[in-house]
Amino acid sequence: MLYEVAKPIVREVLRAVYAPQAHGLHHIPEQGAAILASNHLSGADTVFMPAQVRRTVHFLAKSDFFAGTSLPSRALGALLRGLGVMPVDRTGGNASHSALQGALDVLESGGLLGIYPEGTRSPDGRLHRGKTGMARLALATGAPIIPIGMEGSFEAQRGRRFIPRRRPRIIVRVGAPIMPASVAGEGEGAHEDAARLRELTDLVMSRIQELTGQEYVDLYAADVKRGGTPDGR
Repeated sequence: MLYEVAKPIVREVLRAVYAPQAHGLHHIPEQGAAILASNHLSGADTVFMPAQVRRTVHFLAKSDFFAGTSLPSRALGALLRGLGVMPVDRTGGNASHSALQGALDVLESGGLLGIYPEGTRSPDGRLHRGKTGMARLALATGAPIIPIGMEGSFEAQRGRRFIPRRRPRIIVRVGAPIMPASVAGEGEGAHEDAARLRELTDLVMSRIQELTGQEYVDLYAADVKRGGTPDGR
């Protein structure tokens, strides 16, 4: 896989140019399934975070990156697939189910799945409400969720499309695993399932906030991008 060939090279380039820091990597298991749940401050996160992890990290990315018919678009799609990135159709319905199945396949085969529970990049550097798909995957497979906090990448890439600045330094902080079975849930039927998914998701977001010190906004990042405010307007 292209990922395995490119990763050592990318890691050394990042170390030489940016000197990123990583803390708590021992929380990531040497083998077995796990979900790496990170805040998402910039496009650089998807390069800097997995470069610090010894194992292969499989990410989900919106299907738009794979859908173009031009030569550059096809090349990008091929590159992303080679790097272990899986397309996600965010229109819902059967497309969303297909994406979920791809993530389940990674975990059931004992792999590492990288997820941004905010669903999209933070538009303002704050931490936003998490989506429950991460929790659904964890409860379905029993895979632990490992919270990850990225620091510095929002400022380093602000106003830049591709190449982040060398300052501030980008830091990856890894927290202790959260076992999905630790969230018991209350109630019955669908209500219990929904409450349990939300409780586990909120716990993960709280742990990420502890790692980063970000201000938390109880709105989805996509809604904030459309003009929402913390009081829901």
